Amino acid sequence: MVAVVGATGTGKSAWALSLVEKLAEESVSAEIVNADAMQLYRGMDIGTAKLSVQDRRGIVHHLFDVWEVSVEATVASYQALARACIREIRSRGVIPILVGGSGLYISSVLYEFEFPGTNPAIRAGLEARLATEGPQALQAELAAKDPLAAAAIDPKNSRRLIRALEVIEITGKPFGAGLDAERRSWQESTRIFGLERPRDELVVDLDQRVVTMWETGLLDEVRGLIPQGIESGVTASKAIGYHQALSVLRGEMEQKEAVEQTQALTRRFARRQVSWFRRDDSITWINPFDDGAFAASVRTILSA
Repeated sequence: MVAVVGATGTGKSAWALSLVEKLAEESVSAEIVNADAMQLYRGMDIGTAKLSVQDRRGIVHHLFDVWEVSVEATVASYQALARACIREIRSRGVIPILVGGSGLYISSVLYEFEFPGTNPAIRAGLEARLATEGPQALQAELAAKDPLAAAAIDPKNSRRLIRALEVIEITGKPFGAGLDAERRSWQESTRIFGLERPRDELVVDLDQRVVTMWETGLLDEVRGLIPQGIESGVTASKAIGYHQALSVLRGEMEQKEAVEQTQALTRRFARRQVSWFRRDDSITWINPFDDGAFAASVRTILSA
């Protein structure tokens, strides 16, 4: 099994496509499994930089467009989907290549981790605190109790803040206890490649990518998703870019401000992704434009 991880904008999709093609030259079959949380949603294409069918070069891709935008995403539900998909791929003698930057989603698949159930009383208490104390108080408590989870969760994502604190209360252990670098791999012979680029170059490209998304129809895409229920979607409506586009369509924000906010949040998200993956010393870090590193990665996979 192979995973290709890293911050948004580092070229994971293109690198994974080239990897599949190179393996095919060695008579080794591989297929790609999506691990980008927002690309699971049907119709969320422009704002997630989802590869079109034409751009997939005829390579089989799994777990794209599996949820309606009204569905609430959970790491546990993704884990079940991805593991079932990976088992099926491996049963055919094909290598699954997990590709994405959603740290919790990737870790839930790569490592042994079981999700505890919910406790209505604990959750109600946390929701009441959110209403009275605000998300900053919950974020501060999570940072004190579980720095790993706090680094991975957007402070504005109150749903995930509550879930993390709920798990801590239920289990008596940090939410990230099963998601640290010491955990056991779910599958043997797993190779994880992390793509990294100089920060200054990445920031320029991320800012431009946001501008391009808005210029190529993000607002129209979101307008078309409103009848599909994106406004009621707990997860989809909060996605970076989509939340801002909805605010523009409601007249709550000017487009210039929305673009700038999307850029700032994208840069912050990339920093969180780097922090998440950097703690895992099993990842082999490479520059996506380094041909020698690419060739070495192929040899590593073939020798496994």
